[in-house]
Amino acid sequence: MTTKDERLDFLEEMQDVRRIRRPNRADIKAPRELTPGHLERQRAAIDLPRRDHNPLTADAVDPLNAHDILSWQRPGVQHGVFRKLKLGQYSIEARLDLHRMTIEQARREVFGFVQDCVRYGLRSVIILHGKGERNPDGIAQLKSYLAKWLPELEPVLAFHSAQRHHGGTGAVYVMIRKSDEQKQRNRELHEGR
Repeated sequence: MTTKDERLDFLEEMQDVRRIRRPNRADIKAPRELTPGHLERQRAAIDLPRRDHNPLTADAVDPLNAHDILSWQRPGVQHGVFRKLKLGQYSIEARLDLHRMTIEQARREVFGFVQDCVRYGLRSVIILHGKGERNPDGIAQLKSYLAKWLPELEPVLAFHSAQRHHGGTGAVYVMIRKSDEQKQRNRELHEGR
């Protein structure tokens, strides 16, 4: 707390201080005329649609229902590895929940999620897509698209519908390929043995 004497001393020291009436800002005006470079950038932005680097299908897919089981593996995935994935015996390192997303939102999220899994070295993940049981037509939209998208992604080695305690046919276990850095670390680790 300040004492009365300290306050009086402060006010005495500040008595010559005056408020600045003009704003203390530089007066910057945007140029009125458009330069040729500005016009060219504007034209290019209009002419060139934004390029979509996402390889996932945006077209219609074969419809699946709530109880269809998703199951797929790339050639070369060992039977025992796929069996462990199918039984949910790998620890889940990350999860993506697609509930309440549009198809386009889910498409972007799945693509980004798999890329992040590779970047961070995550191998066993789960994607919750829902069963679509509330849809009047009985079609599980997100599940149908996910079944098409996952094989289109190079890092995805295998996937299978989850066990009941992880969401059953409303979720899918996904096995992700090792990154090049992980492969190199494994070689170095096991090379001396």
